[in-house]
Amino acid sequence: MSDGRLQAAVIGSGFGGLGVAIRLQHLGFDTTIFEARDKPGGRAYVYEDSGHIFDAGPTVITAPHCFDELFELSGKTTADYVELLPVSPFYRLLWSDGDQFDYVGDSKAMEEQIFNRYPPDVEGYRRFVDYSRRVFDAGYTELVAHPFLNFTDMVKVAPSLIRLRADRSVYSAVARFVRNEHVRQALSFHSLLVGGNPFETSAIYTLIHYLERQWGVYFPRGGTGALVNALCRLFNEMGGKLCLSEPVRHVEESSVAGKKTHRVRTDRTLSHFDLVVSNADVHHTYAKLYRDHPQSGAVVRKLERMDWSMSLFVLYFGTDITYADRLVHHTVLFGPRYKGLLDDIFHGNTVPADMSLYLHAPHLTDESLAPPNCGTFYVLSPVPHLGNANINWGLFAEEYADRILSTLERWMPNLRRHVRVRRWMAPTDFRNEFGAFFGSAFSCAPTLLQSAYFRPHNRDPHIAGLYLVGAGTHPGAGLPGVLNSAKATASVIASDFGKRVV
Repeated sequence: MSDGRLQAAVIGSGFGGLGVAIRLQHLGFDTTIFEARDKPGGRAYVYEDSGHIFDAGPTVITAPHCFDELFELSGKTTADYVELLPVSPFYRLLWSDGDQFDYVGDSKAMEEQIFNRYPPDVEGYRRFVDYSRRVFDAGYTELVAHPFLNFTDMVKVAPSLIRLRADRSVYSAVARFVRNEHVRQALSFHSLLVGGNPFETSAIYTLIHYLERQWGVYFPRGGTGALVNALCRLFNEMGGKLCLSEPVRHVEESSVAGKKTHRVRTDRTLSHFDLVVSNADVHHTYAKLYRDHPQSGAVVRKLERMDWSMSLFVLYFGTDITYADRLVHHTVLFGPRYKGLLDDIFHGNTVPADMSLYLHAPHLTDESLAPPNCGTFYVLSPVPHLGNANINWGLFAEEYADRILSTLERWMPNLRRHVRVRRWMAPTDFRNEFGAFFGSAFSCAPTLLQSAYFRPHNRDPHIAGLYLVGAGTHPGAGLPGVLNSAKATASVIASDFGKRVV
């Protein structure tokens, strides 16, 4: 312990971990981040290969005010550290029957495309936008950074959730307003970006539509890794300490001079902290890090009874041509099935033969991410988590990567001939690299009964001084989610330790 200042440990340097560490440092804590990997960012890792720069994880930057708030704590702006480039269209949606829909923030452009499919849906879409706004006002503006630590917190918001029919699924909510199936898919796929099945995720997540209209979609110049580096630079300037290649092996309650502490053990150090914030996978936090605590066993059993998000197979590849005349930055490619495929992904016991894909082409926004006249891509295929489909990905991964490239050739002619580098991340890599339970890519699924109070709390109710941040706690996955979890968790810590939140 040093100079009388309270000591805080943050386990993991994902966006949630960085966000809470910056807030704690601002509150006057001496804050140390322990990161297991050799670079910061957690799932926002960066791979480099033959001049191609691959962002490993998050690529859709929305709600930029979440970043602005962190820099403003030090009297800075986001633009002082990194440039956020607007992306338009937000997404291009492509279907196997040849249909194409450019998903944008402009109402007129959206309505024209909807009119061309089914004219009566234009009025329905307008009503959906109004509904999405009301959900946004209640579910985001009022509640996203509010920690639900007590059941009474849930009771207070129940009337507004009932009025908005949060018990409905995203797809069911959308289907009340529009009838064309492609429009329904266009307005409901967003829950997949936070690990949720549109047919099971709470209708609260329709707020994403209004959130994107409100603030747009961006991409950092230099890639998502540049945004991670900007936050690390800010944290360092504030006096924070970042320890790379230093995985935390064990944490236990202890005491120093009669004061309760958390003893954090890594391969290099054994240190005492007044509090710990875990940005690790929530199951890993209790099953591994706090494994010896008498309360952890019950928490682990409860977590293992929860529904978990799907996993992902992510293929990173570089090409010797750009495909700039055929693609945009963010493309969603729908397969011939929607609900049936989602049923197989979330509940099936094998990898479906067909697939829907998200294709990320960052060089179309920032040419520096690929060598001259080349392309840098990652393509993401949702697949069942290992608890449902315990596939031997060591044997199957290369075949599945080839299958993805073959599927993409409809939109990227002769793709396999043009690939010059490639690598992948399979569900087993999510489990082994990130400690993700079942290799789940987004932690606990965002269903109604696993949200807010029913999600693991930002402050552990049994282990004093343990807090959670990231996808596994309130409000959930996605960049706005994990950054607001950092805000919620920091506010609880400030209250617990008598700090004033500015």
